[in-house]
Amino acid sequence: VLNILFLPISITVRHPRRFGDESERFLSDVLLPNLVWHAGRTAAAVRTSALSCLLALLHGGAITAGQVGEKLSPLVLSALEEDSQTSRLLACRSLSATLQLIGTSLHHEALNRIYPELLKRLDDSSEEVRSVALQAVGLWLSSLTSDYNPELFAPHLQLLFQQLLLHLDDPDSAVQDQVLEVLKKGSSVHPSLLQREAEAVRDKQRSPLRCDLLLQHISSPSTETDASNTQNTSRLKVVP
Repeated sequence: VLNILFLPISITVRHPRRFGDESERFLSDVLLPNLVWHAGRTAAAVRTSALSCLLALLHGGAITAGQVGEKLSPLVLSALEEDSQTSRLLACRSLSATLQLIGTSLHHEALNRIYPELLKRLDDSSEEVRSVALQAVGLWLSSLTSDYNPELFAPHLQLLFQQLLLHLDDPDSAVQDQVLEVLKKGSSVHPSLLQREAEAVRDKQRSPLRCDLLLQHISSPSTETDASNTQNTSRLKVVP
């Protein structure tokens, strides 16, 4: 019933502002307590329902950017480790929706807490969870603004690129294609680092085809221009 209520809020609620006034109470009194991990099948089922409601809130526009903050993010990240495939899938989708909503306004420390948990799900037993996790990684990369200094956070980007390059050699060609598109997004963040990492693994992969496509993309003039503009903007913001 709650899921139906929260799907597009403009359709289901005649006065969305009135619900907006109550959404904070709903989050703190209903959703947050039920997202906290407790042992037992019943508690797990409740967490799954709470994740479903959260996703409906995010998609329906019944929750503001300010409400998707420090309290919710750790709980959603922990849900990525749930035994239930449905819960893991809902958690990945909720993170994707969160990144779409407030990704570019998140502090770099908050962003750096998200990607390692998403990387773990690239080895998930569910192909659907893997696919949605990859989508979320792509949104994470799209959330990096000029305030995210690629040189300062190079160790984070290196780990991300290394893990993605492993999956670029996945036995499933569909996964390879999806990873390639995500890595192309990463090429605008730190192209030289990604190029070094790709060249280091090229000859170790079953087929170098997609690695070569990635390297061609990195070397394209448009990628180099985008990266240069991002770095120049970052330098300008440092000057008082």
